Amino acid sequence: MAVSEEDGWGAQAKCLTADPEELFVEGAAQNRAKALCTGCPVRTQCLAHALDNRIEHGIWGGMTERERRALLRRRPLVTSWKRLLQTAQTEHERSTPTGLNGKDSQTRAS
Repeated sequence: MAVSEEDGWGAQAKCLTADPEELFVEGAAQNRAKALCTGCPVRTQCLAHALDNRIEHGIWGGMTERERRALLRRRPLVTSWKRLLQTAQTEHERSTPTGLNGKDSQTRAS
């Protein structure tokens, strides 16, 4: 993965030690490559980087190049995916109660 030092998130990527050839595959192998992104702590930053820089090849942030192109076509007015995705992630974290592990608040209160 080619990420500039100023971004900083690349050092935390789950795929950092993966064989790059595994991330630049076609067909059904893309699903295996996307699975590597599951649980990655910097998945959102990785996707934003790929979208903002219009990276055309490989799996980035759990999306294939085809999925990223479709997203870019659906949202042509987005000028900063980094800002959009950071805002969405912050809102999600703010609206998700901590410590629930998928259980609703009534279960916790019991």
